[in-house]
Amino acid sequence: MAGQLPIVRLVTGETTGQRVARIAAAASAVGLGALAAWDLTQKKHAILRNYPIAGHARFLLESIRPEIQQYFIERNWDGRPFNRDTRTTIYERSKGIHSEQAFGTERDVSRTGYEALMHSTAPIPNSPAPPRITVGGKDCTQPYDISLLNVSAMSFGSLSDNAVRALNKGAAMGGFAQDTGEGSISPYHREFGGDLIWELGTGYFGARTPEGDFDPDKFAEKSRDPQVKMVSLKLSQGAKPGIGGVLPAAKVTEEIAKIRDVPVGKDCISPPNHKVFSTPIELLQFIAKMRELSGGKPAGFKLCVGSRTEFLAICKAMIETGITPDFIIVDGSEGGTGAAPLEFEDNVGLPLTQGLMIVHNALVGAGLRNEIKIGASGKVASGSDIIKRLIQGADFTNSARAMMMAVGCIQAQACNTGKCPVGVATQDPRRARAIYVPDKADRVRNYHDGTVAEAMRIMASMGAAEPSELEPTMLRRNLSPSESWSYARLYDWLEPGELLGDAPADWAADWAAARADTFRIPRGHSR
Repeated sequence: MAGQLPIVRLVTGETTGQRVARIAAAASAVGLGALAAWDLTQKKHAILRNYPIAGHARFLLESIRPEIQQYFIERNWDGRPFNRDTRTTIYERSKGIHSEQAFGTERDVSRTGYEALMHSTAPIPNSPAPPRITVGGKDCTQPYDISLLNVSAMSFGSLSDNAVRALNKGAAMGGFAQDTGEGSISPYHREFGGDLIWELGTGYFGARTPEGDFDPDKFAEKSRDPQVKMVSLKLSQGAKPGIGGVLPAAKVTEEIAKIRDVPVGKDCISPPNHKVFSTPIELLQFIAKMRELSGGKPAGFKLCVGSRTEFLAICKAMIETGITPDFIIVDGSEGGTGAAPLEFEDNVGLPLTQGLMIVHNALVGAGLRNEIKIGASGKVASGSDIIKRLIQGADFTNSARAMMMAVGCIQAQACNTGKCPVGVATQDPRRARAIYVPDKADRVRNYHDGTVAEAMRIMASMGAAEPSELEPTMLRRNLSPSESWSYARLYDWLEPGELLGDAPADWAADWAAARADTFRIPRGHSR
């Protein structure tokens, strides 16, 4: 028949097809024999020495385990870092689809640790427009009205050019801000004119001398650009507080080197500590310098909270110098990163709830809260997340991974490999081209607008017309299947200026140990 090979019977009695099959089988046998010989003699994998050939099945299954787990095994509500319900909500909201579910919640609402927002018997109409939060204290001459939800710190280098473009265009369309991350301001942050928060890390990228010191002239020139709305000094990051980072020399391209002011083809190092300050007083003096160099724009810092005593030392320095940051962004230890040691991700730093409430109460107790706005960053993905963080003391929130998902991230957790399957966290142009910027920018705006709108709807159901009307009594946590306490009862809430007089017993030792001239904690103090 047409399209079929003619059957030719050889002298041996074989057809051509049979001979091809025999040769292929012999070649396979030779190949498997060679592989078995290699397995038996190699010295790196014990399992292959004992189970040649068959042992490779174990490595194959191990390589696809994350995908099997994520798509076929995990339940809708128990995946990590973000469960399927949360991811689905982000994806649907970014597409403009109402994220709704039939038949009731799948959560165990009686489990210990479950949190519930308290609705009102007399809910109020939803506000027609979400509030804007004015950031700028007594020394700020260019205050900025920030959205309730913004793009958290992510650098070009960790994200692809198209991912940065999509985020910035979405921010421009939706009227919210994009934090540049510590990798400096790239051309892709500027392309669509979206509002920027310029984050400066320990490497001072984009504003550094050849020796790696801070360059005030470069900082002044770039920070005075009208697109830059706020300037932020990164003290630490939630997923890896207390350590720096290294961009390997192979990844320091001419483009990256130019943006960051570093040499091409050499390791790009972010040290763990800052050169510009070593005491709480010097930290605040540098924040004041950043504000002055930027032309009076809001200046602040970001940190993952560790020692409460150390933060109280910063508060004492504010009182002693009269210098206050315009904002403080609190990052939780559950926050994300492109790469970090597992031990740091799992064990170092305080979760966002604890860190946020330490910062809020410390500022209240020191009589400083009215001067300073607080941002919250760390697994903020839904409208309910925003409301919870506002109750816990924040004025606004930032999101990184949820914004990545709006761009197309599928939580493959391959950010550190350069092989992001959807082109978000990579510098591979072939992979990055998968992101069609106009469409993904729309999704970023849709996700932002839908999430803030849902936060406002929840707030109205609680009888609150604006964030200032939210109270700790409106958030409850299960201590057991039969007992639930509100945040007003679970935590101590300081009164304005309370630390300045007779400090409460739980805070007195930390307040007494804190010093404005040092971060060092007296030996034996509980921190």
